[in-house]
Amino acid sequence: MADPKRPLTLRDVSEASGVSEMTVSRVLRNRGEVSAATRERVLIAAKTLGYVPNKIAGALASSRVNLVAVIIPSMSNMVFPEVMTGISQVLDDTPLQPVVGITNYRAEKEEAVLYEMLSWRPSGVIIAGLEHSDAARAMLRAAGIPVVEIMDVDGQAVDSVVGISHRRAGREMAQAIMRQGYRNIGFLGTKMPLDHRARKRFEGFTEALAKAGLEVADREFYSGGSAITKGREMTRTILDRSPELDFIYYSNDLIGAGGLLYCQQAGIDVPGQLGMAGFNGIDLLDGLPLKLATMDACRQEIGRKAAQIVVERSAKTETPADPVRIELSPTLELGETLRRGLGQK
Repeated sequence: MADPKRPLTLRDVSEASGVSEMTVSRVLRNRGEVSAATRERVLIAAKTLGYVPNKIAGALASSRVNLVAVIIPSMSNMVFPEVMTGISQVLDDTPLQPVVGITNYRAEKEEAVLYEMLSWRPSGVIIAGLEHSDAARAMLRAAGIPVVEIMDVDGQAVDSVVGISHRRAGREMAQAIMRQGYRNIGFLGTKMPLDHRARKRFEGFTEALAKAGLEVADREFYSGGSAITKGREMTRTILDRSPELDFIYYSNDLIGAGGLLYCQQAGIDVPGQLGMAGFNGIDLLDGLPLKLATMDACRQEIGRKAAQIVVERSAKTETPADPVRIELSPTLELGETLRRGLGQK
């Protein structure tokens, strides 16, 4: 088995597949005559090992380039531009430059983006989330460079990790809601199979409710489209279906903003008749009629910490540094939509 502390080579794939290095090279470059059975054996071995061909030729072939691969699910989600700001703040003072790949929350897309980026031999990888395909995890383990998974610490990291506990964030929000006397609680959010961090917040949220003898009274999910528009639509739908709800917890601030705008239009008293809270602490929404209760997800700080790890660890070429785990603590902001007074000290 290859040493996980060094980059994989053609020899490693050759030994794993039982064919010559020249044959492995032909297969991976898609050149020359190779039988279908041999091609499949080589490709399976390469994928299992996490081998990525090196696109840097000649004298530079054993070197790293001054790029940091940053792999995130979306740039339309307002969370990740702030993460990128934090990364850039740190890398601006170094020779390293970030290059961004977008996965659209799809595991197969993440795998393809990672493969392409690693083929250029970057100096480090910053990648969102802890959930990856087996092939992606193999590539990250075999890369031989600093890898930092960001946004989430609820799971097993490949190498270093910087983020918050989303389960803890969900629990703390549920406890804050219950302290204010709300009991008929609904949930509106993104579809969980694709958004792992929202799923973990929901799990922590429902666990805290269950300990108090409560459960989510109704729920509604969405995927795609304008989040604010969807927030308006889903809030109307869930309140038409369950008018007894006295609180709605939104998986992010944007759909929460849509819900708040709907309530304002419909004449629903917030927070007296209906309380609401979101997640992410987006400053752009400060101009809403009421300040939405939310939780700051430490986005820029996550970006800065991750970039600092890459800078420090990529400079240590002789002795690999130990993985780093940094868990940040999000701040609960009660805003004006989480009723104060009942149980508030």
